[in-house]
Amino acid sequence: MRNFLRYLIAQGKCRPGMEDAIPAIAMWRLATLPRYLPAVDVNRIIDSCDRNTSVGLRDSALLLLLARLGLRSGDVRTLKTADIDWDQASIQVAGKSRVGIRLPLTQEVGDALLDYLKRGRPPAATDRVFVRIPAPWGPLKASSVSAIVHRAILRCGVKSPSRGAHVLRHSAATEMLRQGATLDQIGIVLRHQHLDTTAHYAKVDVRRLRQIALPWPEVRP
Repeated sequence: MRNFLRYLIAQGKCRPGMEDAIPAIAMWRLATLPRYLPAVDVNRIIDSCDRNTSVGLRDSALLLLLARLGLRSGDVRTLKTADIDWDQASIQVAGKSRVGIRLPLTQEVGDALLDYLKRGRPPAATDRVFVRIPAPWGPLKASSVSAIVHRAILRCGVKSPSRGAHVLRHSAATEMLRQGATLDQIGIVLRHQHLDTTAHYAKVDVRRLRQIALPWPEVRP
């Protein structure tokens, strides 16, 4: 409407300043619900990988890092072999802020990574953990991680609100909340700089929201 009024003003058919009378539509930050998948669908996506192939071993390990640790696609793509501390069962992740943090390497994720590195990863001339398969071997492209997630979702037939890598990060955060993790703990794992960002996930925890909801006066017995 504003643009239409500006057009009329330019044509001399409307008084200047009328466009300011149109109220702006409020775009509240974090107003929408996070796009996530239930745990059963996340597991279907991971299980769709054929672990008898190099590609399947790679994709399985990659998907587990996204779905269990809530890593971003960039975290996974740039992960180096030196970032994995097998003795301490942890991985080093930098992320957007470039401030490194060590995250625990669960048994499930660690086993998948080890299996891929031993049986699936080709002898690529790069220190990146995840590489392109088949040759020419090399680091994954910026779009490769989301493409792997997209193919896995299509392969298992899961109906997903989003087919990019971020849906698994959202799903990891939502599942952590439902398992009893605090917002502070989830924020540390996801490396959020502000608690408000993490609190976004509390919207989907209906059980807890019911516990703190106040009854409406008109429906009190």
